[in-house]
Amino acid sequence: MGVLGCGVLVFALFFQCHSRSVQNPVFRSKRFQDRAWSDPNDCSRTRQPFVLSNPYNFSLDIRIPGVIPTESDSYYCMAVPVPTSWEAYIVDFVPHASMDTAHHMILYGCKTPYATQGYWDCGKELGTCRDQAKIMYAWARNAPPTKLPKDVGFKVGGDTRMNYFVLQIHYGDVTNFRDRHRDCSGLTLRMTSKPQPFIAGMYLMMSVDTVIPPGKKVTNADIACTYTSSPMYPFAFRTHTHSLGKVVSGYRVRNGQWTQIGRQSPLLPQAFYPVANTIDVKNGDILAARCVFTGEGRTTNTQIGGTSNDEMCNFYIMYYMDNSRAVPYMSCGDDSSSELFRNIPSEANIPIPVSPDHMMSMKHESAPQKDVVDLQEPKREEEVLDQGAHLVEVSDWPEADLQLGQVSGLALNSNGDLIIFHRGDHIWGINSFINGIYQQKDLGPIQQSTIMVVDPVRGKVLKASGRNMFYMPHGITTDKDDNYWVTDVALHQVIKLSSDGKDRQLLVWGEAFEPGSDKKHFCQPTDVAVDPVTGNVYVSDGYCNSRILKFSPEGKYISHWGAGSLDRKRERVPFWIPHSLAFLPDKRELCVADRDNGRIQCFMADTGEFVKEIKKEQFGGEVFAIAYSPAQGGLIYAVNGEPPYGQAAPLQGFIINYSTKEILDSFSPDTQEFKLPHDIVVTADGSIFVGDAASDSVIKFVLSAKAEHRSVKKGGIKVQEIEETEMFVQANLKPLPKFPPQHPVAAVQKMQEPSQTQPQQPPAAPEEKKTLKTMANQSAQGMATAIITTLLLVPLVLVITIGVFIRWKRGRMYSDDCQVKLDSSGSAGGILGKIRGKAAGSLNLGNFFASYKGYTRHGFDRLSTEGSDLEKDDEDGTDSENEEYSAPPAPMSSS
Repeated sequence: MGVLGCGVLVFALFFQCHSRSVQNPVFRSKRFQDRAWSDPNDCSRTRQPFVLSNPYNFSLDIRIPGVIPTESDSYYCMAVPVPTSWEAYIVDFVPHASMDTAHHMILYGCKTPYATQGYWDCGKELGTCRDQAKIMYAWARNAPPTKLPKDVGFKVGGDTRMNYFVLQIHYGDVTNFRDRHRDCSGLTLRMTSKPQPFIAGMYLMMSVDTVIPPGKKVTNADIACTYTSSPMYPFAFRTHTHSLGKVVSGYRVRNGQWTQIGRQSPLLPQAFYPVANTIDVKNGDILAARCVFTGEGRTTNTQIGGTSNDEMCNFYIMYYMDNSRAVPYMSCGDDSSSELFRNIPSEANIPIPVSPDHMMSMKHESAPQKDVVDLQEPKREEEVLDQGAHLVEVSDWPEADLQLGQVSGLALNSNGDLIIFHRGDHIWGINSFINGIYQQKDLGPIQQSTIMVVDPVRGKVLKASGRNMFYMPHGITTDKDDNYWVTDVALHQVIKLSSDGKDRQLLVWGEAFEPGSDKKHFCQPTDVAVDPVTGNVYVSDGYCNSRILKFSPEGKYISHWGAGSLDRKRERVPFWIPHSLAFLPDKRELCVADRDNGRIQCFMADTGEFVKEIKKEQFGGEVFAIAYSPAQGGLIYAVNGEPPYGQAAPLQGFIINYSTKEILDSFSPDTQEFKLPHDIVVTADGSIFVGDAASDSVIKFVLSAKAEHRSVKKGGIKVQEIEETEMFVQANLKPLPKFPPQHPVAAVQKMQEPSQTQPQQPPAAPEEKKTLKTMANQSAQGMATAIITTLLLVPLVLVITIGVFIRWKRGRMYSDDCQVKLDSSGSAGGILGKIRGKAAGSLNLGNFFASYKGYTRHGFDRLSTEGSDLEKDDEDGTDSENEEYSAPPAPMSSS
């Protein structure tokens, strides 16, 4: 009976697939449409330009119709009408092109294109549109897709005067078409008819008169315009030059202060990248941009133009505005006077180094090109972490007990050694402070060494200092000379110490045991950060005062500021214990862990201007400490704590994408629990150290590969999901060869090795060899059993097939519409009918098992193959390949 049941089930599955393909021919190919369409040179498939995924959302595929350009630097255009008569919103751009074929693509919106049928040469007499063409998207150099922030879209159709899309493709070097292949490059627009609260737009800054002299090492192209419209909020930027460009930078200038919008090497993929700072641009602000070129290698002047021998200097700002005041397109082409650019930040003049692995040659140039390494598209942080990086505790670190008190602060020196600041035998208890005044001075200073320099690999103490100096240590950091900067909340002081072990006090700020709120006093200061470039010092002050103070390296007061606000219409929420600081040297920002507000706020280090806020439910209302790494575009590391009120969240650490503000990963110890994680540091190799003030310990975490088999739940049933890997299976039916000791399973060999090198396993012990031999014998026996079972099933399947064919000939099985109609009896047809269930074309195992005693529907209700492939691909599509941007909350619409 078991064999009979298996045979029926196999036949049912076969019949199911066949019937679905007969009813809907698209079923067999739909799952692979996206993959097949991704090749811009594959013009053989018939594509559906308009796909409606639900009543509100749809996509529009725009492809150049199989052209073969015959001249270098050709510009071809084609127009496609907006597919709706009402207003619609573009929320996603997905390019389908390769820099091997196309130099760049630009998507315009307009009302009247030059042509509405076919394609035309738009690089000579004809242009793109008869009316004003508005740039909506641009692509070059294998740039990844662009996904707009939530609630933001480009508005088209209706009364927007953008009733047509015009796709322009620039073909640089036509030698790529020597094989006479056709090109179908283009892009897919993902759209919605749902009105979006905020409208996206494009601000284009371009130089028009720049001349680059031959052989001159540096030539600057400067652009600046005064902004005169309603407030706009940049969220992405893009740079574009040809081969002579070295770096392109864009800024907002307000009251003489320059704030970076974006800076990038045009040799990297010319995608839209997240802005460097979350800012607004208001009426009266100046928008400025600079392109840095070199004339080396040229023998004649290079001018701005459209060919590969010319140059371009473009800085695109993708922004959003309130729906009621939105302007979809603005531009600036004024070459600015040198007076303004005398104050441009020095970073704008420094080319961004691009490694040979990331160098992207301009393949459209007519000069012979050397072989170049194809660029691997830069992976977003969440992709990198998802592919194996996960923090796990190093349970055997340190190798020996460090004999610590309450660990209050951690830092790193220039050698990468870990520095621990702890309280020895002093304990911060309920009676330690009253109104900020230390109550236990009679205990005297801590007699133990409070500063420990520790080997980060083994945990061995390298150096100890800080005896008889501190009463209640709190924060510690180092400067470029490895001096210590510490805070003592009992002394209300900030102290600069030498790191030579002699405990020399180089600077002392504040008055011992005297709290205050003026420029010369602190009240329980918590942490210090030092600008590695200017040497300026930032102090978080603290438990009593809610402010950040800025001093010169010599201790001269410069400025101070309080908390920032995302919504300027609401009252600003002040700091509630600014507890930890992190300086972001690559962004020139200072981030603050606002402890009891459960948030992270970042500010421009030079001006104190508020940039962004990160606040997550997972923090549980408390953020005790933060650290920063410039890796992968910027990662913030944080630890939370237990709030004095409300529901506590699990104590854990977080890895946060600085740009998107998304939590990429969380971590906590495996052999113990966080009790009071008080400080955190990240090393150059990505290792993490967390100091716990309650367990008097420092816990080390390192990156470890995640399990390749991930347990997931589908339809209420727990299954093992295996990561997609390209494999081939050995199909020999003869006995398998002996297994090498380090590879127990030799039948499946991976053609692609994991990105992380796995440690080589030692030779197998005798017991292991015996086990492997047994496994091989069992595998061979299993293979033989499978062959015998298959041979027995073949006649059974043939008999069933003949019976079904006879019934079909009698007209009792199939109707005209190819729907299955079977008896409910105990025959093969009845069983098959129960398997299929109510829905035509569906295989419902719940109905099948529920029809017999001893089985229930529990656990099988959702185990149905109806649409399991189609719906999963359509509804559960991922944006993992997209560049995603997190937009700051926009202002409320005026009433």
